Amino acid sequence: MNNENIIRKFLNGQVQYKQFDKYYANLAKNRQNSLTKPKGSLGKLEKYAIWMAGWQKKEKPTMNNFQCLVFVGNHGVAKRNVSAYPSEVTKQMVKNFKTGGAAINQLCNLSNIKLSVIPINLEKPTKDFSEEKAMNLSETFSAMELGYNSVPKKCDLLILGEMGISNTTSATAISCAIFNASVKKWTGFGTGISERNLKNKISVIKKGLKLHGKKFDSVIQILSCFGGREMAAIVGSVIAARVRGIPILLDGFVSTASAATLTIFNKNILEHCLISHLSAEPGHKGIILKLKKEPILDLNMRLGEASGGAVASLIIKAALVTHNKMATFSEAGVSKKN
Repeated sequence: MNNENIIRKFLNGQVQYKQFDKYYANLAKNRQNSLTKPKGSLGKLEKYAIWMAGWQKKEKPTMNNFQCLVFVGNHGVAKRNVSAYPSEVTKQMVKNFKTGGAAINQLCNLSNIKLSVIPINLEKPTKDFSEEKAMNLSETFSAMELGYNSVPKKCDLLILGEMGISNTTSATAISCAIFNASVKKWTGFGTGISERNLKNKISVIKKGLKLHGKKFDSVIQILSCFGGREMAAIVGSVIAARVRGIPILLDGFVSTASAATLTIFNKNILEHCLISHLSAEPGHKGIILKLKKEPILDLNMRLGEASGGAVASLIIKAALVTHNKMATFSEAGVSKKN
């Protein structure tokens, strides 16, 4: 069976996928409570270690194989002046990634993360979603399949990011459609547009929502109407990771909005995902509240390219190194609390 068929079957509820393993989570929780520290004193680090244990199915989760995928796509809506940068920057940034000059290169080097940058048909931008569907169904499936295929078979933690001029416009349209939210309240400045261009961006998004509507009962349809290829690829990767039980860090607004389309299929399907950081884009806070998730970090970041995910991975590593390598009270000969 090819992976396009697996994706179709998954979205039809015909593919089994991994669940959080409470047995290993409880083993990890018991270990946390036996370590040489007051119970709960490492706060959220304890929670992240237990979460990783439940998904990896290991009392002591491993962190030797963190992988970062950055998908790159071009958007037809860019011609509507919704970004501070021209669409040529997308291709130029791919070159920058390849030569090691971007923020994500430095952060992956620091965090010992394997980085893969995956441009998707940059010479053929999606269509302008304010005028017609961004992609046909075949293009949408093709990008999702690419994302599915890009997830390594073995991975301790998967970090998903993106790059694509104007993709915050697509992400906002998707978010407002899924959650029936206010376009004005959820639209942000993206790469740093002016107040005048922000009003134009809001107008373009509203036009697209009027054309395609807000009510979708299909993940494929909403991605086809508004999405970019990089966004569809992220969705494919999230599916592959859930099938295999790989935990995920979603980087920022666009990655979270992309993954959130899967809640149309199943509202709990993103249990294997953590939000790396709170983006400065207002729509991101809205999505996180709707998903009932809490970001690991809040650093006022809005770069994308998985930069927040790479930084947050250091927090996960801090959680795991303390969980795995601290001594227990009995090992250290330290008396427990009376």
